[in-house]
Amino acid sequence: MKIGVSLLNFGPEANPTALLRWVRGAEALGYHFVMMSDHVAITPDVQARYPVPYYDPFVTLAWLAGVTKKVELGTTVTILPYRHPLQMAHMAVNIDQLSGGRFIFGVGVGWAQQEFEALGVPFGHRGAMANEYLTVIKKYWTEDVVSYEGSWVSFRDVRTGPRPVRSPHPPIWVGGASENALRRAVRFGNAWHPIRFRMKWLKEEGLPNLRRIADAEGLPVPPVCPRIILRLTESPLPEHDRIVGQGTLDQFRSDIETLAALGAEYVLLDTYGGQPETAPHPAKQWEMLELVAARVLDLKTRQDRKPRA
Repeated sequence: MKIGVSLLNFGPEANPTALLRWVRGAEALGYHFVMMSDHVAITPDVQARYPVPYYDPFVTLAWLAGVTKKVELGTTVTILPYRHPLQMAHMAVNIDQLSGGRFIFGVGVGWAQQEFEALGVPFGHRGAMANEYLTVIKKYWTEDVVSYEGSWVSFRDVRTGPRPVRSPHPPIWVGGASENALRRAVRFGNAWHPIRFRMKWLKEEGLPNLRRIADAEGLPVPPVCPRIILRLTESPLPEHDRIVGQGTLDQFRSDIETLAALGAEYVLLDTYGGQPETAPHPAKQWEMLELVAARVLDLKTRQDRKPRA
């Protein structure tokens, strides 16, 4: 299992110096990958959860590709309907090339209706658009010349390049927990990327539904690669009401062991949680990451030196 860190590419503390410190610090501690979120128009609904300033994930990850050596770099998640699929495919494969094949393409359909309206994108059709866009993106990554006629995009004889370093293409992690999202993960994804869940739900509903859909589609079950909220407490939290990743060090360790037993290949640690009013200060978030690296996880690639927060 690989363990990663969700970078804060938004909010009052976000700036190039902080982003560089976080990604280099994560790499030095031995974390295996870093990912960042995606928004384009910071409308009131987005601002309430992901305040400005907001650094674009594609631009920022391209920059970070040049200042890192080992960590994989990804999105958690790119909102598919916001950009033309040819543009997304081209930007993503460029990052894949610039990083030497370290890019992970996490995708979702989005939730911020005001942002959709600001961009002129039909909110009610975001799922159908996402499916079509993923079809185009995969064609772009695997064919020399692509043409497509669809409901949302149409084009002919577009030449592609550069080709991905990874074969056949960068891994696609599909977010969401609805029936349509799970079907999208089975049809298009290399992994299912759920966030903010309870272990009971994952065991009794999430994974069984994923297997059911995969069986119906006649396709393999994609591995689960979740994003979990890292929130350490001194006293144990009630198991029946606990979100995965929250609780004592022992509870967190148990979560990681359970996820590994369920076949998780990657686990992303989210120290922010999407709620500005309850999120710890960035310095406290970093302390939790250092503690996890030192006392909970077997990060064998961890170096001796510790970065300054």
